[in-house]
Amino acid sequence: MTTLWDRSRQVAVREILDTAVRLFAEQGYEQTTIAQIAREAGISQRSLFRYFGTKEDLVCGDQDALGELLKRTVEQQPADVSPWDALRAGFEVVLTANHTPERALELSRLIFETPSLRARYIEKRLRWQAELIPVVQVRLGPAAPAPDPRARAIVATVFACVDTATELWAASEGRLDLADLYDQCLAAVRDRD
Repeated sequence: MTTLWDRSRQVAVREILDTAVRLFAEQGYEQTTIAQIAREAGISQRSLFRYFGTKEDLVCGDQDALGELLKRTVEQQPADVSPWDALRAGFEVVLTANHTPERALELSRLIFETPSLRARYIEKRLRWQAELIPVVQVRLGPAAPAPDPRARAIVATVFACVDTATELWAASEGRLDLADLYDQCLAAVRDRD
């Protein structure tokens, strides 16, 4: 059951994010300050930091929580689901976990167009990969006596395909289908011809 406090928090987060995205679009990410965002949103900087830990979190979201959601979703897939399909299911859940597809598109464009945001995005995604490797390894069954590279390769490939598809989707202004782009990327990598 969602409480009044939860609903109030969701409204505040949405209003702060709307303000931040508007300012980022008008002035650019680097030129927009936390002070400006707080002032425009009608809150103190301290309050803004209660909702969002860093300026990057306004765009990238709570990556730790999203990474945990991704891991949990992959773990919860039926045992007969391949690692490839389990990871795809995880990314489908994560993409719109906190945002509408339209907002996800706006934020994706901002991430891919802003070097500092993209660096932060990559840093956090590398942590997600490290946390997913053991989950995928379990799905693959017992490992060979030597270190088994399959889980690491699958996770890295899926992340590369997700990122490539998302970048192409953002560049197309959402006109292309993100799931179809991902499937095309993965098919190109897995093609053995």
